[in-house]
Amino acid sequence: MIHAASIHPTAQIDPSAALGNNVGVGAYSVIGSDVEIGDGTTIGPHVVIEGPTRIGRDNRISQFASLGGDPQDKKFKGERTELVIGDRNLIREFVTINRGTGDGGGVTRIGNDNWLLAYVHVAHDCQIGNHVVFSNYSALAGHAEIGDWTILSGYSGVHQFCKVGAHAFIGMGCLVGSDVPPFVMMANETRGRPRGINSEGLKRRGFDAARISAIKRAYRTLYMAGLSQAEAREQLAAQARESEDVRAMLDFLDRSERALAR
Repeated sequence: MIHAASIHPTAQIDPSAALGNNVGVGAYSVIGSDVEIGDGTTIGPHVVIEGPTRIGRDNRISQFASLGGDPQDKKFKGERTELVIGDRNLIREFVTINRGTGDGGGVTRIGNDNWLLAYVHVAHDCQIGNHVVFSNYSALAGHAEIGDWTILSGYSGVHQFCKVGAHAFIGMGCLVGSDVPPFVMMANETRGRPRGINSEGLKRRGFDAARISAIKRAYRTLYMAGLSQAEAREQLAAQARESEDVRAMLDFLDRSERALAR
């Protein structure tokens, strides 16, 4: 059942789609079957949303976005998989976000308050946190995980199955082929390398000098002290007793299944 503020007469909406209150749908947009769209979400013209897809409240979806399409994975055989998008996300022109795969968890998930700027691609089974910024032309391969408050600069890319921790910063044109711990900045190089911590971003988010100092110390332990990863973990464990941020870095290392960005 549709309770909408503005549905353009040329929009095509499947009878099974469920649109909340005050949902706007622009000209020539197509809303497929098994799609749910929450209150206050606006959808521009020429948008295609395929199901199964769940979209939350107060999202802004610009023209020519394509959401919920089949995963670009040769193993996909048409099994039921989903795209789940949270609240208050901005999804700009020509963004593509694919559903999950049956053997990859079944769900591609986008959190809340994210910005996906023009031509961003999010592949199947990716897991995106909150307050993430995807700059123009940045892209994720399948199964990538992106933590809260991360920024991906223009033309950057993340390899399949890689994890990027919270508050990380991926520089313009940087290709990420390994796991990036929280707070770390990656350089603008074809194969990205760590180049310190995202100090400016942390300051803007209210991290005080003591917190930032602890994170810098942890970075030096991990990347500049000449220690093996096992030795660095031991020192980080000691530092984590006095810093929740260092504990977050250590927890990320414990979850990492790929090589760490070095």
